[in-house]
Amino acid sequence: MSSIQPSPPGSPEPAITCDASGMAQIHRFFRAGFGEAPDLVRGVEPGDVSHATAVAEHLWLLSTALHAHHEGEDERLWDALASRAPGCAVHVERMKVQHARMLGHLAELDVALPAWKANPAPATADAVLSALDGVNAALAEHLPDEEREIVPVMETTLTQEEVDWFSEHGRRATPRGYMWTQLGGIVAAQPDPDAWLRAHLPAPVRLMWRAVGRRRYAAHRAGLRRSA
Repeated sequence: MSSIQPSPPGSPEPAITCDASGMAQIHRFFRAGFGEAPDLVRGVEPGDVSHATAVAEHLWLLSTALHAHHEGEDERLWDALASRAPGCAVHVERMKVQHARMLGHLAELDVALPAWKANPAPATADAVLSALDGVNAALAEHLPDEEREIVPVMETTLTQEEVDWFSEHGRRATPRGYMWTQLGGIVAAQPDPDAWLRAHLPAPVRLMWRAVGRRRYAAHRAGLRRSA
């Protein structure tokens, strides 16, 4: 249950200053990507370096995206909320603690992936799976907490330009050559992918997605699920 207190009776509701729904949209991407990750790892047969490489690269991309997402919030969000909405400060401090905990699990994953990629064996897979368990547990705590306590404050505190910076930060952090993979994962995680594409991508980019991106993303997904 949210701890944000309602306005006193008769007082005006805070004005909405921006649309921060993109937070929930990118959270869906992380929930879906890390949620399926343990099964992807378990689907790699011991010794199948080619398959392990495909899955490890996919998990590295997810980790890179989550690192960037949290770095952006640490850089631009927490201080702004704490200074402009002092009542949110307690939630901001909790978000910082949750980020630190997540960073530890991501560091474990970042260390475990290269060893498993080079030698997919039960011991190296177990290290990856242990790190993923930590990441998924941290996400299960952090994401709904952030959506419940932080996003509503963002929408009455930040400007649209400030909110749009977070999306641009995430795009800039996407490694070269992985744009379609990342976009495909974000699109697939939305309840209505076609509506999301229409709402968020200009017509020329949608055309490129249909002509090139969708096929590349499908090939990427096939590589993750293929038999040994």
